[in-house]
Amino acid sequence: MKSHKRKFLSGRHINPTPISANVPVVELVEWHFHAYNAGRLREACQLIVEKMLEQGVTIGVSLTGALTPAGLGGSCVVPLIENGFVDWIVSTGANLYHDTHFAIGHKLHRGTPFVDDRVLREKGVIRIYDILFDYQVLLDTDNFFRQVVRMDEFQKEMGTAELHHRLGRFVAEREKILKIKHKSILSSAYEYDVPVYTSSPGDSSIGMNIAEVALSGYSTKIDVLLDVNETAAIVLDAKRGKGKSGVLIFGGGSPKNFLLQTEPQIQEVLKINEKGHDFFVQVTDARPDTGGLSGATPAEAVSWGKVDPARLPDSVVVYLDTTVAMPIMTSYALAKHRPRKAKRLYRRLPELHESLRLAHARTLSKQGKKNHN
Repeated sequence: MKSHKRKFLSGRHINPTPISANVPVVELVEWHFHAYNAGRLREACQLIVEKMLEQGVTIGVSLTGALTPAGLGGSCVVPLIENGFVDWIVSTGANLYHDTHFAIGHKLHRGTPFVDDRVLREKGVIRIYDILFDYQVLLDTDNFFRQVVRMDEFQKEMGTAELHHRLGRFVAEREKILKIKHKSILSSAYEYDVPVYTSSPGDSSIGMNIAEVALSGYSTKIDVLLDVNETAAIVLDAKRGKGKSGVLIFGGGSPKNFLLQTEPQIQEVLKINEKGHDFFVQVTDARPDTGGLSGATPAEAVSWGKVDPARLPDSVVVYLDTTVAMPIMTSYALAKHRPRKAKRLYRRLPELHESLRLAHARTLSKQGKKNHN
């Protein structure tokens, strides 16, 4: 009987040790996050550090929700990029847009959600729940993007990775001119050649301003189909190079799906033999029982081919507000793992895209021969 119990009772003893003053994050996570979603947060932190941050793993991160207005771009995402912990990103355009407010010298303020929004509208104040800022911030940021996108180098068709890389150079230059102390996501991604994609490029103020530029007669166009194939190429290269693919999902929505659909694109659509992502960590407040993608579990993702069935134990879902989880996860990772060498995948995108094309062509050729026989 004891041998049957042992596997269930092998976990670390829950020791209700009193928390000391100014406890370090690592100690807090490892010794005081015992159970429930604190336990899942501990497991996520440990999975990231012990497995996902190995050099052979390519890590894709998705960003959903109003994270950057709350400061999480500069405080969390940028340090992860600078330490080589993020290899490619799928973000809402809104997160990139609002992060740029800081990069061009504007301020956002702590506030309260308990305010009359009719008064705010009258006074020209924007509210994102309990974040408040001047309406002029939007107008200035709109103007910044419109001026940049009107430049000659943007008068072409391109994927969102190239769009954001080019925008990142101008954001970085503005940060340097203004002596902005802390970098933004776009400028850091530009510096470290991290491809940044937006799954719905028209669904943000960046896309809205590009639409205005197009309406004015300029020729900037976004190739969303290139994004689909480039992201699939990144994942295929990670797996074919005897490495692994990990996904770190903050929130849900379209960026989550765009990050995960890389595997069905490879397997189902392109007919290339593959098994799914190897590591899956998600922070979400969405429930799975409503049927929405935001709350869909990694087990459900296995049925779609998005996650390798054999690697399902290497997946964790933390049901928690990202603004609480992300700073803890970032601090833990920085404390527990040495920096990784940046993969600089943006430089390799043409090569990776061509490899995907050739792999697909070989599959078509095999199918043709099989059908002929």
